[in-house]
Amino acid sequence: MQIHNQNQKHPIFQLLSYFLLISQLFPFSLADVGTAAQYSPPYLPTACYSDDQTQFPSSNLFAAAGDGIWDNGASCGRQYLVRCISASRPGTCVPDQTIQVKIVDYAPTAQSPPSAQSTTIVLSETAFGGITNLAVDSINIEFQQV
Repeated sequence: MQIHNQNQKHPIFQLLSYFLLISQLFPFSLADVGTAAQYSPPYLPTACYSDDQTQFPSSNLFAAAGDGIWDNGASCGRQYLVRCISASRPGTCVPDQTIQVKIVDYAPTAQSPPSAQSTTIVLSETAFGGITNLAVDSINIEFQQV
């Protein structure tokens, strides 16, 4: 009579167990990493909705898309979760603070110039202030479309 080791009979369970262990030790993220700047009023007209005041969320958490996420205008109306992960000055980021912004404009053609050029996203003053403690031109962010 032969006795088989349970793991030899079901190697798929052993692989799944290892995957589960690794996934708990190293959480996977679907977010991307980029940079963000801020811009100030006037915000109108925008590339997405022109002079329509109703385009802005009541929270004033909105943004202009940089070239990397503009997608030929398809990004208009998209919502992104944005979190500050680092900046040139220590203490800039509000720890564990994530905001949700709506894309209402295209950064290169925005009515008001951003605090830094060629960033992934340009946040409204309110949005930028929601994830930063200090005045800086740009920050490094983690962002994810929702």
